[in-house]
Amino acid sequence: KANLLQEQLTIRKTKIVCTMGPACWSEETLGRLMDAGMNIARFNFSHGDHAGHGEVLERFRKVAGEKQSNVAVLLDTKGPEI
Repeated sequence: KANLLQEQLTIRKTKIVCTMGPACWSEETLGRLMDAGMNIARFNFSHGDHAGHGEVLERFRKVAGEKQSNVAVLLDTKGPEI
């Protein structure tokens, strides 16, 4: 019974959402964010362009694949332009 309680205490119910900005676009920094527990990478389309975000997304997917990390991607678009 003590082991069951211990396992329940280690389950994290909160999520860590990281907004992808220029400071974290390198593969090294993306990997460090994943190692630190990032669950969701948020891309803010109010800033930057589609090509720039696409390049970062490619690097993000490469690092996630290398680390075998299951991290979600959130595309935050400009509301009125949908």
